[in-house]
Amino acid sequence: MKKKKLLSGLLAAALTLSLAACGSAPASESTSAPASDSTAATSDTATSETTSLTGDGFDSTVDYEALKGTTITVAASPVPHAEILKVAGEILAEADINLKVVEFTDYIQPNKATENGEVDANYFQHGPYLENFNEENGTHLVSVAAIHYEPLGLYPGKTKTLDELADGAQIGVPNDTTNEARALQLLAAQGLITLKDGAGLTATKNDIVDNPKNLNIVEMEAAQLPRQLASLDMAVINGNYATEAGFYSADDAIAAEDADSEAAQTYANVLVVKEGNEETPATKALIAALKSQKVKDYITDTYHGAVVAIF
Repeated sequence: MKKKKLLSGLLAAALTLSLAACGSAPASESTSAPASDSTAATSDTATSETTSLTGDGFDSTVDYEALKGTTITVAASPVPHAEILKVAGEILAEADINLKVVEFTDYIQPNKATENGEVDANYFQHGPYLENFNEENGTHLVSVAAIHYEPLGLYPGKTKTLDELADGAQIGVPNDTTNEARALQLLAAQGLITLKDGAGLTATKNDIVDNPKNLNIVEMEAAQLPRQLASLDMAVINGNYATEAGFYSADDAIAAEDADSEAAQTYANVLVVKEGNEETPATKALIAALKSQKVKDYITDTYHGAVVAIF
């Protein structure tokens, strides 16, 4: 398997709901500069054009003239979320809107900052984590857009193709509840096993009802899977750990979670605001920028399948 250049520290906000927060302060702030004075609207004609921006990354229902000169502040994990936001910021800058990205290295502070109004939105988590956070902390945060997911992939070890899998072959899977279920669903999608009806994203090994090749499903810590891959026939590996090991799902995986899969839809990373701010002009402008073709192309070209746009 060909090694690729490592991506920097892809954070796993889309992995499990048991992630521990380190309670750190914001790592850094970055700003996408608004359009310069020379390109700002200076006449009635220019003002009209600014107000009616409609191209890629713009929402025709938003009065961009009213937002001109304002700042939208978003809390995010550094990779890939902050990187993706900076591309969206380039679009907003065309309307003279400043996007400030405040980077956090934990999963608690961004939600707290959104709840108390320190930031306008955050982008770092998936839906189940958000729901659990609201329940445990009494917060009032809502998802307004699904942006990307980080797929699990089935990677070859000692055995290179599905057809070559021998009876009793060893397949490594993550041992945490959420990702083991996703891994089993991926194996089922390849026809390697059959799971009990309704097992869904709570599936365990006990839900396997048909295993024609008598595959030995080996549960282990997710971070260990890339290191043990050479001793396994195959392994289902989380996107971030695969990337850290130099694997890209688009190039190296035998199979990966599809964008239409239950797991991808459930564990998509989402843009989050405080309840009541779902339809503000700033929120709608931010959603339009994040769901632009420019951002989608950036995700595709930069992450090689380790991060996949879901819009």
